Formats: sequence, structure tokens, C-alpha cells
Amino acid sequence: MSTLAVAANENLAQISNYLIYSSMAVYTLAFLAHIAEWVFGSRSKVGRTAAALTGAAAQAPAVQVRTKGGGTAVLEKPKVVTRSGNGTRDVPDGPGAAGDTEKGDLYGRIAVSLTALAFLIEAGGVAARALSVERAPWGNMYEFSITFSTVAVGVYLALLAAKKNVRWLGLILVTTVLLDLGIATKWLYTDSDQLVPALDSYWLWIHVSTAIFCGAVFYVGAAGTLLYLFRDSYEAKLAAGGKPGAFATSVLERLPSAASLDKLSYRINAAVFPLWTFTIVAGAIWAGDAWGRYWGWDPKEVWSFVTWVAYAGYLHARATAGWKGRKAAYLALFAFACWIWNYYGVNILLNGKHSYAGV
Repeated sequence: MSTLAVAANENLAQISNYLIYSSMAVYTLAFLAHIAEWVFGSRSKVGRTAAALTGAAAQAPAVQVRTKGGGTAVLEKPKVVTRSGNGTRDVPDGPGAAGDTEKGDLYGRIAVSLTALAFLIEAGGVAARALSVERAPWGNMYEFSITFSTVAVGVYLALLAAKKNVRWLGLILVTTVLLDLGIATKWLYTDSDQLVPALDSYWLWIHVSTAIFCGAVFYVGAAGTLLYLFRDSYEAKLAAGGKPGAFATSVLERLPSAASLDKLSYRINAAVFPLWTFTIVAGAIWAGDAWGRYWGWDPKEVWSFVTWVAYAGYLHARATAGWKGRKAAYLALFAFACWIWNYYGVNILLNGKHSYAGV
């Protein structure tokens, strides 16, 4: 259903630009605070994984057994390494970036506060962009990018508010948000303007908003999956008697265990997958209204479906013997790579009905 086009409010559009740049400045401060959290967090309180995997035998009390002759024999308690149901080792979670220290925790709290402030400023920039043209603020790649990073940070803050152990994600999140906003403002920027006719529909609010939300949640799941692979390798090396480097120990020891990261990533991906299914269905319905056909094998449609198949395969693999742990994690990262390609690669490099407004 078409709406009456109105001229863009240049003042609001400029305010939006100022707010986006201001949020980048605050995100930079948050980035530095997260760095300080990791640097000043205690290194003396890490080592829980090493103790669980390599120090159990040394720390366990000896068992004395009385022999028939009246003497005693000392037997060492065997070292046992257990594994959780999903194939990762049962070890305790790390203490977090701050390492359970007051100074590191202070920097961590500052980092989260700055991240929340930057989120509010960026959200204000997205809202001002929408008000400048009185429509949904995701009519082109620039608007999609600034909205995507806003939602991703919102998901992170919501998990923190729900008392989930995800503060370790802050440094990675802020770094990638700055990268996303840098690309958006440098190469994807488009002047605030009205929509092309094909996008002038109420389905823009439904289809694109769910795609943005799904992508933001998939991003959080992918970050957890990537860190799971590093942490799992670290635990495996310790279990085999190896000695990781000081940097790996300092960083990876503070993360949640591989089992916790794996479980978190799986739950996040599984929770949002039905909404991604709805996104594809909504897009097909919109295509039927706009172009007279529900599916035309457009590059965007194809890669949306490929992404769906990849995530469906990942979720299926989690319930299939032999496809747990690292193999399933590789599939999850492949699925997210398909989502990223569908956004950047398809929009910029491939031609189709979804190629509109330049970028």
C-alpha cells in the first residue's frame, strides 16, 4: 500500500548523522574500557581449567590401603577427565575478563555503561533518520547497517540485563560495531530520501525488521561459536598435557568453558531460527504483492534460502551422533557466513530485483 511521499527533513537527517558519529566516539571509549578490563583484570585468579584437567591427580589426597601383612600401601587417586553430553569437557567457567578483581571489574562496568550510552545515542540516530523521511529506517544498506549494529548491541545488553554471563562478548561486539559503522559511513552512506516504489509497503516494517533482528542474534551466536572453537582447542591441549602460551592462557582461561559457550550459541541459534523462517515466508508474500510472484530465484532469495538450509542443517546436526562439538560449530559459522554474504556480497556484487538505490 503506497503512502504519500514527503520531502526529507534535512535538519533531522543531519542530526541523525551527528548522532551516529557521536555513538562511534562513545563506542571507541567503550572499546578502550574493555581493553582495560582485560589488561588490568587479575591473571593470578585464572587457571581453573588447568587445575580441573591437569592438577586433579596432584591435588587429590592419596588413598591408603591396608595389606594382609599388616602394612599399608599408598595408591594415587587416578586423574579423571569427564566430558559433557555435547562432547566438550566438564570444566568450570572462567572468571571473566576482569578475572574477579575489583580494578578489572570497575573498568568492565565502565565499558558496559559506555556501551549502553553509545547504544542510546545510536538508537537516537536511527530514530532521527526515520523521522526525517517518516518511514522505516532501513530502506538502503546504510540504514540497514546502522539499525543492525543498534539491534546487536541491544541484544547484548538484554542478555546482560537477564543476568547472563556474556560480558566477555563486549570487546568483540564493540570492535565489530565500530567496523560496521565505519563501513556504513565511509562506503555505504546514502542521503536521506524516500523509498523506491518496490519498497513502499507495510511489509518493509515486517520483513526487513525481522531480518535485521535475526541477523543481530545470529551474530551473537556466531561470536560464541567462534570463541567456543578457541576455548575447546585450549582445553584439549591442556587435557593432552600440553602447555598453551601465556597469552592464550590469560585470555582463554577467563572465558566460559567450551561446554558453556557451545550451549549458549546453540540456544541462541535455535531460538531465532523460527523467526528466520518467518522472515523468508514474509519476503515471499511481499514479493507476490510487489512483483506478482512469490519466488523467482533472485540472488537474495536464493542466499536467504541457503542460509536457512545451513542453519537447519546445524540444528539437525546437533541431534545427530557424530555431528556435535567442533563439526557442528563449523557448520554454524558457515551458516552465518552465508548470512553475511547475503547482505554484503549479494547487495554489492550481484544483480537482481533486490538491487536498488545503488547500495
